[in-house]
Amino acid sequence: MTNFADRLTKRIEECNNPTVMGLDPKLEYLPSDMLNEWLKEAKDHEEKSGQPANMQMATGMAIFDYNRLLIDSVYDIIPAIKPQFAYYEMYGIHGIMALRKTIQYAHDKGMLVIADAKRNDIGTTATAYANAIIGETKIINDTTACMFDCDCITVNGYLGIDGIKPFIDVAKEKGKGLYVLVRTSNPSAGDLQDLKLEDGRQVFEAMAENVEKWGQELIGECGFSSVGAVVGATWPEQAVKARKIMPHALILVPGYGAQGGSGKDAVASFVNGKGGIVNASRSLMCAWKKRDDIEPMELTQMHGPSGAPLLGFQRATREEALRMREDLNNAIKASAET
Repeated sequence: MTNFADRLTKRIEECNNPTVMGLDPKLEYLPSDMLNEWLKEAKDHEEKSGQPANMQMATGMAIFDYNRLLIDSVYDIIPAIKPQFAYYEMYGIHGIMALRKTIQYAHDKGMLVIADAKRNDIGTTATAYANAIIGETKIINDTTACMFDCDCITVNGYLGIDGIKPFIDVAKEKGKGLYVLVRTSNPSAGDLQDLKLEDGRQVFEAMAENVEKWGQELIGECGFSSVGAVVGATWPEQAVKARKIMPHALILVPGYGAQGGSGKDAVASFVNGKGGIVNASRSLMCAWKKRDDIEPMELTQMHGPSGAPLLGFQRATREEALRMREDLNNAIKASAET
């Protein structure tokens, strides 16, 4: 299998868009008419079968339905999705089923999948995490199966190489990737990540040095490694520092849009317009909530990549994705001119 960094770089170029769509579902993100449709279906089944309605199952099916329609609206202009596992785990087994179906559907549409799982442990436990999400697991008939089959996973490097090597080993074998938390976008990130060591380096700089070292054997033809880093758009100065330390790392950039990061901030760690991908979750998933000119569940005059007309919420997401693409590309162009 080809190198993950090469595959992602190619998809970004094909879409002319360094955006990853975060799929972090909450029921309040879904249009009420969609929720009511699934609620009605569950109650109708209860009436016909005489069995109590499985509302947990209906919830999982509604979540996948929403994800599916979001993917349908942007798979030609966004190269990847990033499901946050916690938003599916909180709905139990039916949430996990929705997650697996979402991953498969995105792959069917040619998108890459970054598992935002932030896993970490050591030894066999880290190997189990890696096998589950980006590798394969041995099953009862002495064969192996892909449980989630994601292309990449976010990990916490706090345990050092003991907690990272199992992920690197699986990534190397399967052509997958990992993003290590380096300088995160949350307000309290500096409580630990900006602390100074005895030699004057900050903690995030030490982590960045590790990421660059860990990724040497997974550098692709694109010049970037499948061992990447998470560096938030909310801290552009630190992003520039981190990039200097990690010239070969693909950088996943959270914090754009709803968290306050601008296009200029988001591409601060890019190298000649490449080497990064910017996440947007709520601003894409909930784009319809900011629109008074559309009905979320009514067909519009805009058509998606398949040629089918888009529902109102799909149109809002596609238009926001196009706006974001233009914003990021303009920021990349401006940075090249300075």
